[in-house]
Amino acid sequence: MPDTFTPNATNERLLRDAFGRFATGVTVVTVGSNDGPVGMTVNSFASLSINPALVFWCLSKSSRRFGYFDGAPHYAIHVLADHQADMCNSLVKNPFALANFGITENKQGVPLIANCLSRLECQHTASHPGGNHQIVVGQVIQAEVNAGNALGFLSGKLRAFGTPPGLTDAAQSRGRVRV
Repeated sequence: MPDTFTPNATNERLLRDAFGRFATGVTVVTVGSNDGPVGMTVNSFASLSINPALVFWCLSKSSRRFGYFDGAPHYAIHVLADHQADMCNSLVKNPFALANFGITENKQGVPLIANCLSRLECQHTASHPGGNHQIVVGQVIQAEVNAGNALGFLSGKLRAFGTPPGLTDAAQSRGRVRV
């Protein structure tokens, strides 16, 4: 029997459970800082527009990392592959854990993670208030796509999301693609 409820302050856990029934991919957003490379896991990411190439993600206003990401002129969004669960878990605990994973930097000083399913290097274009989050919009200025299976998140747990047999995408049929 389903739980039916009106969201309020007394049932936030139940609302989180309802949101968690939506399977998502897992991304890591990175930014350069005076303290070193900073990363955070984000599952509130989506494409917004193809032309112009726009994406958005949501940044919790209560996050200890808010100051690093809010208004950063450039950042990168990495869609994680199933073999990158350790990185995901490390970044949940430590915003500076990227240093343990052999990153590089682009010309804007943004940390780049290798071997992810896709990487979107972005220029910040807008931020909008969204409840207890900041909605961050960026224009994709460089993108990279790789073949592989996705790291996913469903009902509070990381999971591997594979490509069903018989289905391929452009990256799998051609190998690595840089746009």
